[in-house]
Amino acid sequence: MTEVLDVLVVGAGISGLTLAHALKKASNNSPLNILVAESQDRVGGNITTVATEDFLWEEGPNSFSPTPELLKLAVDVGLKQDFIFADRKLPRYVYWNGQLLPVPMSPQAMFQSSLLSDGGKLRAMVGALGFVPPAMGAHLSHPGGEETVSQFFKRHLGQEVMQRLVEPFVSGVYAGDPEQLSAAAAFAKVARIADTGGGLLAGALISAKNNRKSKLPPDPNIPKTRAGELGSFRGGLQTLPKAIATHLGEAMRLKWYLTNIRPTSNQTYIAEFSTPEGSQQVETRTIALTTPAYVCSELFKNLQPDVASILNDFYYPPVACVVLAYPVSAAKVKVDGFGNLIPRGQGIRTLGTIWSSTLFPGRAPQGWQIFTNFIGGATDPEIVELDSEKIVAQVHQDLCRTLLKEDAAPPKVLAVHLWSRAIPQYNLGHNYKLEQINRGLKSLPGLYLCSNYIGGVALGDCVGRGTEVANEIFQSLSKSIHR
Repeated sequence: MTEVLDVLVVGAGISGLTLAHALKKASNNSPLNILVAESQDRVGGNITTVATEDFLWEEGPNSFSPTPELLKLAVDVGLKQDFIFADRKLPRYVYWNGQLLPVPMSPQAMFQSSLLSDGGKLRAMVGALGFVPPAMGAHLSHPGGEETVSQFFKRHLGQEVMQRLVEPFVSGVYAGDPEQLSAAAAFAKVARIADTGGGLLAGALISAKNNRKSKLPPDPNIPKTRAGELGSFRGGLQTLPKAIATHLGEAMRLKWYLTNIRPTSNQTYIAEFSTPEGSQQVETRTIALTTPAYVCSELFKNLQPDVASILNDFYYPPVACVVLAYPVSAAKVKVDGFGNLIPRGQGIRTLGTIWSSTLFPGRAPQGWQIFTNFIGGATDPEIVELDSEKIVAQVHQDLCRTLLKEDAAPPKVLAVHLWSRAIPQYNLGHNYKLEQINRGLKSLPGLYLCSNYIGGVALGDCVGRGTEVANEIFQSLSKSIHR
């Protein structure tokens, strides 16, 4: 391409698409020359929606928390009438000692819950009020004075809350190991709350007060949502990336695989691609890499070897998404919630199950139900050694202990999707690594990183970060043009 681009966005997952859309919108009066290059033959990255035989399911993220940025993005690309939201009153369950027990969602429910013992409830209450030992000695696992998720929550709320509530939550969000995850990185908001008030309860009250002061008036164009709701779209989550790509139009390129980046003497970059039409070179003032850390690592080997080494150090464990359908009559419990999580140590290999057709009704034929199961993760990387049949057999066996009758017939297998590198782990030292990367990037002006190993793995986090980086790029380009 002979024309010099303003911005090259590499990767058309939700981060890259959000970033490109935000740039296009910000530069509406004086449009920027933007190109979005995606190595796959479709957009959406890990978002994978499939529909067949009256079943509809997800093989990556299953829903989103309705953040204002995500809702606004969807409305901007014409999806206001496509939103669906799960009933926030649907219970969540934890499988503990052979029973599915509802997760307490309020202080009153906590005191009434059979998930924690009386001693566990008392310990949690005392810790929440701020009677917490300092983080020192055995409580610290890192030279920088950093606590693991396990250490942080044990110190603040006790062993039972950690084991029966936090650990399964960690499995559900990160497929992670709480003995390795950094509390300051993986639970950044909770860690800040604890620091703010000297305890979780006081910190939460102060944080809520500050949020009320800084809260912007609601946007009348986006739907009103309530705490605890989870969202999707009538046609599944992939509706969103497809709609954004449609709005980007000619700026999209599929099957463009980035092989090399090199800076020029003109303060631009040359990006080399392998494409269906052969090798292509693009010159651009700015590059935003929204690809996983291990992909970025290869690209940085010739640019900044130290940054490449740090990026290569981020761990992405394998996770299998196993989507199974059963007749409604196969269940031994009332399937009336979001789903269930399973703490380690319960003799069950599956990490958790989303009750997909209950969460969003209408995604299974009459008389059928869909269970979306996750297995593997940082505590069970050996899952990659099993073939699809053995993975299904393991998950079916686990379901016959948690949800199904013991003699339940084998399921209709809708999908077994093994993500060999699934979710980046925010392990000890994570924030320090990001600081080192940012220092290294100072020698490469115009090159930005924007992916889910920075600032959160949820869809709302990705949208928020994509919008933020787009603003940074737009401001930088505006100053450059002004000069």
